[in-house]
Amino acid sequence: MKVIEIKELLSAEVLCGEEFLENEVSYGFSSDLMSDVLVYVKGKTVLLTGLTNNQVIRTAEMADLNVIVFVRGKKPDQELIDMAIENNILLMLTKDTMYTAAGKLYGKGLQGIRIEA
Repeated sequence: MKVIEIKELLSAEVLCGEEFLENEVSYGFSSDLMSDVLVYVKGKTVLLTGLTNNQVIRTAEMADLNVIVFVRGKKPDQELIDMAIENNILLMLTKDTMYTAAGKLYGKGLQGIRIEA
């Protein structure tokens, strides 16, 4: 799914990284636990989160993520946005809850990360 489709589905506001809207993502992952992101996510994934601290960008760097959507209308401060710009990470925010945002994306065919037991 193209990132611009995610923007439209979630009525999201782009905070930075508009030049990456034509990029593709293969999976979606929702979490406020960055440790789960590190364990389960590997690139080409959009992260839905309510966390707006620097740990989100550091985690995205380590997991090779380049698209983050902040849910519940949470807006990060300028320092976090600047960190995202430095790391070529597209940031968006939506007023949807995490559950609603994930449901909209899944309903349009974006698959979740498969966790092997």
